Amino acid sequence: MSGFWIMLTAILVSSACALLGSFLVLRKMAMVGDAISHAVLPGIAIAFLISGRESLWILAGATAFGLLAVFLIQTLQSSGLQSDASIGIVFTSLFAIGVILISLNAQNIDLDLDHVLFGEIAYVQWDVLTIGGIDVGPRAVWMLGITLAVILILLTLFYKQFKLCSFDPALAAASGIPVALFHYLLMGMVSMTSVASFDSVGAILVVGMLIVPAATAYLLTDRLGLMLCISVLVGAVSSITGYYTAYVLDASIAGCMVASAGVFFTLAFLFSPLHGVVIRRLKRGKGIKEASTI
Repeated sequence: MSGFWIMLTAILVSSACALLGSFLVLRKMAMVGDAISHAVLPGIAIAFLISGRESLWILAGATAFGLLAVFLIQTLQSSGLQSDASIGIVFTSLFAIGVILISLNAQNIDLDLDHVLFGEIAYVQWDVLTIGGIDVGPRAVWMLGITLAVILILLTLFYKQFKLCSFDPALAAASGIPVALFHYLLMGMVSMTSVASFDSVGAILVVGMLIVPAATAYLLTDRLGLMLCISVLVGAVSSITGYYTAYVLDASIAGCMVASAGVFFTLAFLFSPLHGVVIRRLKRGKGIKEASTI
């Protein structure tokens, strides 16, 4: 049963991350996901000080600091600073503040830095949620399930708006779509997903789940709807493959899951019918051969 909860948690994490990561990759904002996943740490630390392990407070605090990170990045960019420099300054500064808060209040915050960075998905089965004295399953599964449900509802309701804002923000603005609102809505969902994933994969590895499955799907199709489906499938298969790989190797489960996603990306990078390096060279060689015979 423990393996079931671990894989279910991983599939929920990877699915939520893959859906949002697809839009981040299309917007060329993949590293903003990295920034947000680190920048939420002060919000989590403050929420722990206020309420202990109350999930709603933690979610609210993390989302607030994630949006703050996005606002600061855009403010620095608008002042003329390069995008990569803006992201690096904001996420390292906010992450450092979170580290300081945790180290100064270690006796009051049930977090350690290794847990924050790497998480431990093997322990999710022991942190259960009880309602009326009844064990209803791991807390992480409920938190991630609710987060995924919110993401699915918002993407379903506003799919056309998110799509147009990702491909042509100028046209979206001209059509009357509040581009800034949907930008911050997307960043808010990334913040929610980051904090919901903390207990299972930590701050660093959630970045892999945000970017790698989406990047893999990007190489395999040019249609957004299909890209979303493929990215979720790659994330889910990577989670299952990574779990059994970790079992065989006796290694980090979350690490093996992201490494498995990296293997799938490598295969897509080499053999994708649309963008694969090997396929393109084979087609080029075939074209040269046909031209030489004419």
